Amino acid sequence: MNELHLSRPWIMGLAGAAALLTSGCAASTPPASAAASTELPRYALTPPWQKPRVVITADPELDDSNSLVRYLLYSPDYRTEGLVYASSQFHWKGDGKGTTLSVPGREYNRFGQNLCPCTSWRWAPDERFIDDAVDAYEKAWPNLRVHDAGYPSPQELRSKIRWGNVEFDGEMERDTDGSNLIKSLLLDAEETPIYLHAWGGQSTIARALKSIEEQYKGTADWNRIRAKVVRKAVIHPSGDQDDTYEKYIKPNWPDIRYREQEGSAPFSYNVEYTTSLADSQYFTKEWTQANVSSRGPLGAFYRVWGDGRQMVKGDKFDYFWIAGKTAAQLRAEGYVVWTPVHEKGSFLGEGDTGTFVNLIDNGLDGYRDDSFGGWGGYFRRGPRMTGATMFAIPADALKAVDNPPRNTTKEDHPFLAAAQRDFAARFVWATTPDRAKANHPPVLRAQGAKLISAKAGETIRLAVSASDPDDNTVAMRWWHWAKAGTFEGTIGLSQESGNNTSLVIPASARPGETIQIVAEGTDNGTPALTRYAKFVITVAN
Repeated sequence: MNELHLSRPWIMGLAGAAALLTSGCAASTPPASAAASTELPRYALTPPWQKPRVVITADPELDDSNSLVRYLLYSPDYRTEGLVYASSQFHWKGDGKGTTLSVPGREYNRFGQNLCPCTSWRWAPDERFIDDAVDAYEKAWPNLRVHDAGYPSPQELRSKIRWGNVEFDGEMERDTDGSNLIKSLLLDAEETPIYLHAWGGQSTIARALKSIEEQYKGTADWNRIRAKVVRKAVIHPSGDQDDTYEKYIKPNWPDIRYREQEGSAPFSYNVEYTTSLADSQYFTKEWTQANVSSRGPLGAFYRVWGDGRQMVKGDKFDYFWIAGKTAAQLRAEGYVVWTPVHEKGSFLGEGDTGTFVNLIDNGLDGYRDDSFGGWGGYFRRGPRMTGATMFAIPADALKAVDNPPRNTTKEDHPFLAAAQRDFAARFVWATTPDRAKANHPPVLRAQGAKLISAKAGETIRLAVSASDPDDNTVAMRWWHWAKAGTFEGTIGLSQESGNNTSLVIPASARPGETIQIVAEGTDNGTPALTRYAKFVITVAN
């Protein structure tokens, strides 16, 4: 079911909604009684005049910190409503009272280790990585504003920073500033989704939901409030890193959208070993140094292998800061070597970037229910992979640490090179006060509807216009994104270049199946930048 969600409660009729959906997509508006309905309607589309509302919750893992840098560089594309410190099974602060904790199956009780019960786990006493990231952003902000006036002020971002449920792994017994912020957003008068990104554990999100339940369950308002929360909350998880989804959210709020994705452009640890040879060039020490590390305060803040900065003194699981030692040497020093050692200065990881890059305004509309799919991947098919045990690293997996396989993937990822070039361009913006000395992405506009209904055998004609703010040449390419749609057959395009193409819906296509066709425009600037227009065809009866 695809509904238009409005910036205010139901003040627009069907005619008004249709007029505002300038992309030509069809949408149905829920009835006025929907707020109290037991069918729990959802706001599936963000109107074109409104940016998605986002809350980031993150623990102080290195890849969270790096994902935050990328997030800030794309901050004009969304409304940041919260930047929240969170815990996980890998990082928790403790309560400062000497209280100990140990949860079976966690990393401190694996690999022959028996390090807990303990009062805290891998959390620096003066931890402030979110504040530090915004401090670095502040230094780059004057330049960034030259290239995009939509970059929020550092003061605005600081006003969104909160501390969530960080004391213990999975603790959600008490309200915190972070959980209260999420609660207030889910209950506010603005009828739009709140995209809740869980880069660490989900205990702060769970606490917000639990607080709402405790306040309203059993009251006359409960059905209305619950329906409101369900239609607004969208959780984008980086796994269930503290079991709170499996143990509380899923049993008590099963209707909340929980978007596990696959096929994301890979940004995680060890990507240079697992991606194709062509794509792996974007993670070498040479590329990372030239395009990221050397590029101003945000580049200096971005963590790379062997940079000399340990998360927490004495952390046996963090050896990423050490350069020039083998896995065997690190083990001899007491480190738990759970992933291969890389070259000094090379890409380290952004394991949580896949949760938010579908929100980027690149033309793919990647986070919308009706056309889901973008740099962050597409909807997961099959059973959900929940439970914190998914993060357990079995002992036999460590055998590849000393001799990791390299570039075993033959096929290039369809978006990875474009995403990395775009990332590099943002660092140029961050260090270039003259707009004329940097490249900016082209603009693609669909000519006609992007959401299309068509019967098997019908011919569909698609067209886009392309322009470039720097007067660069834009080369066009059309392709069928088979993995993002549900139709599993082959689609033939009349042409794969130029500003238009056509296709015939195959006779084998069944009603309800979807076909995603991507128009991709890449300029000839430096670095070359790509934008898209995506068409989603639903097979009709």
